[in-house]
Amino acid sequence: MTLDKLPIGKTAVVTRVGGEGALRFRFLDMGIIPRTKIKVIKVAPLGDPIEIRLRDYELTLRTEDAMNIEVSEEEE
Repeated sequence: MTLDKLPIGKTAVVTRVGGEGALRFRFLDMGIIPRTKIKVIKVAPLGDPIEIRLRDYELTLRTEDAMNIEVSEEEE
């Protein structure tokens, strides 16, 4: 599943970082790399952007960008 489909409050692990060129490098520079735990904190009322927590900081991503990040939901 992609990051934009992850429900609020759920934690997942990044499995693949997609995107082309500068976009992919931007994700990697922000710390979104495979095997990183990500938690969705909140989603804007109209669904864009979404706020995530990773590596002890919050990050806001556009939904369009979140579609390029594949995650697998963590088992409870």
